[in-house]
Amino acid sequence: MRVIGLAGWSGSGKTTLLTRVIPCLVTRGLKVSTLKHAHHGFDVDQPGKDSHTHRTAGATEVLVGSAARFALVHELRGEREPTLQELLSRLSPVDLVIVEGYKAAPIPKLEVHRAANGKPLLHPDDACIVAIASDVPLVDVELPMVLLNDIEKIADILTVESEPLDRVLAQR
Repeated sequence: MRVIGLAGWSGSGKTTLLTRVIPCLVTRGLKVSTLKHAHHGFDVDQPGKDSHTHRTAGATEVLVGSAARFALVHELRGEREPTLQELLSRLSPVDLVIVEGYKAAPIPKLEVHRAANGKPLLHPDDACIVAIASDVPLVDVELPMVLLNDIEKIADILTVESEPLDRVLAQR
């Protein structure tokens, strides 16, 4: 299992890029998982469903399974937020995990930059950024640069620059 992140300001197109590059990676024969950090409370459960009722009644974990998928919801109930490494260790084995968010994590990252955002590059302040994908050509950038619409090259960067999971987990 290998790990790489996507980093960028809100509105830079990280999620859009993921929806375009995942099918490319899957076509290459890779099994891909994603891990997304949410900066706010989120809920994958709906009020009125049995699983929601179990959780609101106080269950720490609710596992819902069907013939199509399963989902595990774990309530922290005041516990500290799990680290990226702890969450990665819970994933089933795949070829590549792409992390969206966790901007400060010490993992290799592809920076996603959109000029219209008017935000500065995260590079060079983040030494873990290995390349930049942007909607416009960038000058005076020391890292490899690729245009956001070059999905094949972005897929290459994600696979080549990813880091083995055991190395990521060792950084606890």
